[in-house]
Amino acid sequence: MDRKTKIVEILQEKGEATVKELANIFGVSEMTIYRDIKELEKEGYIKRKHGSILLRNEEDEEDKIKEKICPVCEKTIIRAHPYKISVDNKNIEACCEHCGMILHKQYEDKDVFAITYDFITENPITAFNAFYVVGSDAKPCCSPSVIPFSDRKMAEKFVKGFGGKVMSFLEVYDEINKTINLNIKSCCQDKQVINISQLKKEK
Repeated sequence: MDRKTKIVEILQEKGEATVKELANIFGVSEMTIYRDIKELEKEGYIKRKHGSILLRNEEDEEDKIKEKICPVCEKTIIRAHPYKISVDNKNIEACCEHCGMILHKQYEDKDVFAITYDFITENPITAFNAFYVVGSDAKPCCSPSVIPFSDRKMAEKFVKGFGGKVMSFLEVYDEINKTINLNIKSCCQDKQVINISQLKKEK
């Protein structure tokens, strides 16, 4: 029996499990389990919620029918927690962080707030404070892949297993869009507007 099949059986028995628990059960690294989890997610067997792994149920299948389309690449958004920006009192979702950076470009000269979700824990992060692994072998959606982490050490650990480069929001934005002229609002400091063009001059 392969490891992915056994993971599904464990979830059937326990209801849910964390990546760390599964890594301990199989005696492998967490990165190995992340790889299995991503494959099982793509195959539609499991979902991740608040850092735990669960089996998909009928309600999840009904939700999948209500498709959301990425405004950048027009792929169906399948993530439970997509990249999201808030601008002009509306929320707009992108299928991945790669498209999220392009979406920001469409709203240059606007005050923008953005949320992404840690690749491992799925906890929300202010997008401007996240660390991103760009161009890794892991390609959860569009290429080059842009994968968010709340912790730089975890991002660097991911790079050791899957390649790529750790970048800040500004560096990723520059990499994807090449030219920047964007105002963004940070949730960490009330009502503060960050001007990326100005930040680049100060570097």
